[in-house]
This record gives sequence, C-alpha cells and structure tokens, in this order.
Amino acid sequence: MATTDTDTDADTGTGDAAADAPARAGGSSADGGSPAADGGADAGSAGADELGAAGTHLSTAPTEGQAVPGSFGGVRAPGVLGALAWTGREVYGWLRWCWRQLTSMRVALLLLLLLSLGAIPGSLIPQTGVDPLKVEQFKAKHETLTPLYEKLGMFHVYSSVWFSAIYILLFVSLIGCIVPRTWQFVGQLRGRPPGAPRRLTRLPAYTTWRTEAEPEQVLAAARTVLRKRRFRVHVAGDAVAAEKGYLREVGNLLFHLALIVVLVAFAVGQLWKSEGGKLITEGDQDGFTNSLTQYDDFKSGAFFDKDNLEPFGFSLESFDARYEREGSQRGTAREFRAHVKYWEGADGKEKRTSIEVNEPLEIAGNKVFLLSTGYAPVITVKDGKGDIAFKGAVPFLQQDANLTSSGVVKVPDYRDRNGKKEQLGFQGFFVPTWGGADAKTMFSQFPALDYPVMFLTAYHGRLGIDGGLPQNVYQLNTDNMKQFKNPDGRAFAQKLLPGETMTLPNGAGTLTFEGIKTWASFQISHQPGNELALIGSVAALVGLAGSLFIQRRRVWVRAVPGKDGQTVVEMAGLGRSESAKLPEELADLAVALQADAPAEAEPESESPDPAEGARA
Repeated sequence: MATTDTDTDADTGTGDAAADAPARAGGSSADGGSPAADGGADAGSAGADELGAAGTHLSTAPTEGQAVPGSFGGVRAPGVLGALAWTGREVYGWLRWCWRQLTSMRVALLLLLLLSLGAIPGSLIPQTGVDPLKVEQFKAKHETLTPLYEKLGMFHVYSSVWFSAIYILLFVSLIGCIVPRTWQFVGQLRGRPPGAPRRLTRLPAYTTWRTEAEPEQVLAAARTVLRKRRFRVHVAGDAVAAEKGYLREVGNLLFHLALIVVLVAFAVGQLWKSEGGKLITEGDQDGFTNSLTQYDDFKSGAFFDKDNLEPFGFSLESFDARYEREGSQRGTAREFRAHVKYWEGADGKEKRTSIEVNEPLEIAGNKVFLLSTGYAPVITVKDGKGDIAFKGAVPFLQQDANLTSSGVVKVPDYRDRNGKKEQLGFQGFFVPTWGGADAKTMFSQFPALDYPVMFLTAYHGRLGIDGGLPQNVYQLNTDNMKQFKNPDGRAFAQKLLPGETMTLPNGAGTLTFEGIKTWASFQISHQPGNELALIGSVAALVGLAGSLFIQRRRVWVRAVPGKDGQTVVEMAGLGRSESAKLPEELADLAVALQADAPAEAEPESESPDPAEGARA
C-alpha cells in the first residue's frame, strides 16, 4: 500500500524497461564542447536508456501491474501426476494473484474507505458499550429496525464480525506492503547514487559553464559543496553523483508503520478492555466498589482478567445541573457536574473531586465517565399494619430531553391489614416540571425541578422475583399481579406532589412521596491501548508530513577537459516529480561551486542550444 506515495517511476519520464537499463557515465561531446552543442542527432533513440538508471529507485512504491486472473497451471501433463502438478500450480497462482490484489494500493485504499464507512453507524447508533440505556430507548422507539440492527451488529459495531473482517484484511494488506518496501529501501540506503547519464541536457534542471580550474579540482570542490548540503556523494567516472531526500521514504514508511501501530492499539484495546456501567443516587453511602457484582452491566475483552480488578471505589455526594431557560436553546444542558468521593486501594484515603462530561476521573488505570442524569423520587411505603415495608430513593429513567421519566417501585416484603404476606408494585411517571392542571399529558415542560409531579398506578400479587430468574429492576411484570381498584371499579391511580401520600384501597397501606434526589450514570472504562494509539497517530502525522513536504532528488556534476583547454562543467538535477524548487536548488549549488570553479566567457560559436534542456 502506498497511500501517501502515489507517483511511480513514470514521474521521471522512464518506464519499466528504462528502469533496468545500465548506468552510463560517459564524457561530454566528442569535440570537448558542451553536449548541448552536439546537435542531439542520436539523442532521440537513446534518451530513455540514458536516464534509466538515473531515474530508478527514487521511490519504494510498488509498481501496479496488470495481473489478471486466468489459468496459472500452464500445460497439463498427462496422468495423475500431471493433473496434481497442474492443480498445484493453479492453486499457487491464484493464491499469489489474490495476495497481489490484497497488498495493492487500490485494495488498501478501498479497505480504508470501508473502515471509515463502517465507523459511521458506530457514531450514529447508540452502542451497548457506551450507553446501554440509550440502546434500550432506541430499541423501544424503533421496533421494526431493531431486529435488523441486531443481526447486523449495529449496537456493537466495533466488535461485529464484518467490522473485524475489514480490520484484519487492512492489517494484512499493510504488513504485506510494508515488509518488502522496507527491504527495498534498506537496499537503496546501502547502495550508491547511480552514475550520471551520458546526456545531462535531457534532465529537467540543467546548467553548464567553462572554467580554468582542472577537472579534478572541480570534482573535489563539488564533493565538498554537496556534502555541506547533506547530499550523499560519490565519484563515478568523470562525474560526481549525489542524492538527497531519503527522509521522504522514511516518512512514507513511518506513516505505514504508524497505521499498523494504530491497528494494533485498537486490537489491544478490544482484547484487554473492560467497560461497565453504574447508576448511583446522590447521598448513597455504599456507592460503587470495583467488583463484578457492583456493575449494572459489564463487558470485557477476551483476554481481560476479571479476577484481578483494581481495588477502588467512589460515591456520589451531590449533583449540579444547569439548563438554558430562554431562547431557541431552552432546556439545553449547560452544566453537568457530579461531586464524588473516591478512594484507591483497599485502605486508600478518601478524596473528593468533580466529574464533568468529557472530563473523567482517572483512577487505578481506569477512567470514570459521566454519562447521564435523572431523578430518583424518595418513597416510603407502609403496609396494612402501618409498618414501613419500603423506604428509599427509586431511580426513574429519563424518556425525553426534558427528563420525563418512567419507573417502578417493588415492595417484596409486605403484609396486608390481615397480616397476609403479599407483594406490591407501583408503576408510573415522574416529571420535573408539570404543565399544570390544564396539561393533557404527563410530559415534562422543562428538565429542572420547577413543578415536580409523580403519577403512580398500584398493583398487588406476586412480583416474580422469587423464581431465581434475573429481572429488570426498571420494569414491572404484572402477569401475576392485580391492579388496585377504586370503590367505583375504576383502576386506582393517583398524582402526587412532594410531601403527599397515596392511601391504598381497603386499608392496604400507604405510599408517601417524601422528596427527590438526583442520580447519575457512570461508565467505568479500562482501555489499555489508548497511549499506543496516540503514539501511532502522532507518528502517522509526522510521517505524512515528511512524505508530502520532502522531495527526493539527485544531482550530477561532470567536469571534462574541452577542446580549447578549458574545463567544461555540467550540472543537472532530477527529482521524483516535477518541482519548482529543483532548478532553484541547482542554481544555488552552481553559484556555490563557482567559488572554486569560476565561470569563463564561452566562445560565440560554441554557445549551447537552449532547446536541448532546461537551464537552471
């Protein structure tokens, strides 16, 4: 794959045939003058061969071939052995063809595109690993789409089969590209820049002059000047060959390696991660302790050790929320802040801090994120004997942006007025800001506690919690329960304000709405690959910058004695692609070299033809 290295040897004006041509390091024109003065009679036929070696290996990008599927087995020999040999060649050929396709730039870019497209559902559809409450709400609102999304793994995109397949194929494609490309680049570093072409006038940047200095002096000065400019230099025949810009290929390889590091970091994060959710009511002294039984929901990677959870815990002391009250953004949350008390280690000292959205608490290698908030009415239930059967804050789950909430109250330890054991269940809604007596619905008008009201329906019978099967604490199973009735036969239900009491029919007991507390939902996340992903991302940016802004180029300086006794100096440059900076750099090098090889006036008759090549 060469996502940042798309130009191939074609940029240098040479093809595959020219790439294999031998280096030529000849002299200048036969008469000792500038090659540009030769007329170029034989240059057309030999142009490609002359630039072949000079233009090769300016990139480690693999050449995209024209491989097409077909019969790779060749002629099938008679007999069983012939058929087996043909089958082996056929299978090997197909495997090799598939490997070439997988490690090609085209397929790698396609896999990157598919990976990006595959991440879109993960950002648009609620994910169970991020917010299971929103997933449940989404399923309740979209009953038609839910079965399809579950089959496609849309509620856990990043651990789905199809996303993992794209991820693994991209990983293999990157490795299949980076390994041979690295060895090729190492070979280039160990080698030397190729010798100068026979006709330097055919290169994109070219200049020439005559000097009284000896050829050996010019070449020695050229070596010194080029080395000061950090070129790799060596003498090949009557010319100095120099090359610079290897960091471009280093950046390209670094970019590809960084992509592999990011993919590895993602795999580490998925295999060794752990994520769990916990809903805590303010003032609950028990809070949360990092053990499996304390999580409301928990998921982990295949290699995560559940038996060695780090010891820590926290509790919610209070919660601050502020909402916009005016304008088009009315009801929008402006501040969510959970004030918590936390400790680390079995005997850790208690500390206090605040958790806000996108500002998690980091503790014992884990991050505690604040996800959502809601209200928990404080309820006291007395049985038929007047004894307290239940007392506490009951979290109601939000249903909309204004925190209209639904919830249930389960009372398993209850006796009626005759002392008979039974169980009670209450189902209802809570709105922090009721619309008033004229409101036709129980939907909240604002998320703050401006006019809190709770509406409850009461049931009695069996809750179904004694059968040993797990049951959702936020749902009431009424299959084995009966609804209380008013004396007129209508279903018993009542609207309560804080401080009011509901009296159940037939002396069954009472329910008092004592007050309101706030609850907050937290996600406890352990992601071991985050630091590695950050390193890979930074390295990818550095490598991409190097591959985009560094140009790899070659420079040749030839010095040969002319017919009139003066030395003819030729200087030419070649880059991977056309660049306006190459002629400028060549001109600077020529000026620096003329300090040791000053230019002399050329004879009028031997003035070079400017049409033969670009002049720096």
